[in-house]
Amino acid sequence: MAVRRVVPNVRSEAVPESREFYGLLGFEEVMNLGWIVTLASPSSPTAQVSFIAGDKTASVTPDLSVEVDDVDAAYAVMRESGAEIVHPLQDEEWGVRRFFVRDPNGRVVNVLGHR
Repeated sequence: MAVRRVVPNVRSEAVPESREFYGLLGFEEVMNLGWIVTLASPSSPTAQVSFIAGDKTASVTPDLSVEVDDVDAAYAVMRESGAEIVHPLQDEEWGVRRFFVRDPNGRVVNVLGHR
């Protein structure tokens, strides 16, 4: 299993203002689902930050997203380790398969793969 990117998810009620602020640093919007907006560096596309008002299908908002090349393998490893799964593995309508797991610091990690 390989990590493709890691994206901090900033819980925000000021998404337009955040988009404008980070735009001053050169970030551009690459995804906007209404409830989450992701900005990326045009020169280094995996350098990203997301601003999230609340998750669409989960009862918790993740602190961090980790994209992997095999989300099913990541899910199996986490379950076998005894880690706390806080949102089940599922396919989402916006084209990702994902689950949430709690890390040792209490942070919620969105582990995902694109379909």
